[in-house]
Amino acid sequence: MMLAMILLAVGFVAFTNGANANFKGVASLYGSGTTTLRQAAYWGTATTFAGSLCALFASDGILAAFSGRGLVSDALVTSREFVLAVALGAALTSFLATRFGFPVSTTHCLVGALLGAALAGDGQVNFAALGENFFLPLVFSPVIAAVAGAVVYPILKVCRLVPDQRTRHLDRMHFLSTGAASFARGLNDTPKMVALMLAVPAIHLHVAFLIVAVAIALGGLLDIDRVAETLGKKITGMNAGQGFAASLVTAVLVATASFHSLPVSTTHVSVGSLTGMGFVTRQLHSRKIAEVLFAWVTTVPIGAVLAAVACWVVSRF
Repeated sequence: MMLAMILLAVGFVAFTNGANANFKGVASLYGSGTTTLRQAAYWGTATTFAGSLCALFASDGILAAFSGRGLVSDALVTSREFVLAVALGAALTSFLATRFGFPVSTTHCLVGALLGAALAGDGQVNFAALGENFFLPLVFSPVIAAVAGAVVYPILKVCRLVPDQRTRHLDRMHFLSTGAASFARGLNDTPKMVALMLAVPAIHLHVAFLIVAVAIALGGLLDIDRVAETLGKKITGMNAGQGFAASLVTAVLVATASFHSLPVSTTHVSVGSLTGMGFVTRQLHSRKIAEVLFAWVTTVPIGAVLAAVACWVVSRF
């Protein structure tokens, strides 16, 4: 019974991840008017699915980090109740954010859930490892992305590589860059959720990756509209050239982080690049940025509280 509940909970995490995050790599396609929302969603989901499957061969570092080893006690890492509480806390946090249309980080949801379930469990948390392995990459990635977005677009503009109007060549490059960003997201996010399935000894690792990949894809196809509107239209205005520049920054940064086993948030990188680009073009929607930042700040504590409550409930039933 417990194993089945863990599988369902991890599947729920992956589904909400797809609903909240699959559009992040392709938001600029929709925002710039290059495609419709549905076309962008299909492209983002397909390339994310490919990245999720390839993560099986290039994700040992992230898989180990999100197993909880080194962050919480070994006794908790092997506790099925702990894993179930983490999955429920992360899934509920991501689900609530998606309902309100906020693009939050599943990575932050999981980190908060790990922290909350551990504190509610035996109370042992390695805060030094938490800061070094999780919070530093997560805090600095949006800052780096915003700076890169503010710098890269003007450079490409001077080099006449990002025309304001759509061209066939620009559309092709735009599709490739957004596909690369989504592929890299699949590489970076999938092992974080598969790590929770390591508590189920009967399941093969290949099967775990497939289950998570399919659940992410379903979430991206069935429940993406609210977050898509926020990312594509409400953060900043953009034309085709600006959209390409933002997606190029996202693709390079997330791919680099994935191949170095750094658990960054595609949400933070994507929104950061859009923000930097919107700042230099003076099209930034400051109020929406403030709302998104508030959602980011509250993600970890909400995930921690929900996971702690889940830990208390699971331990009694």
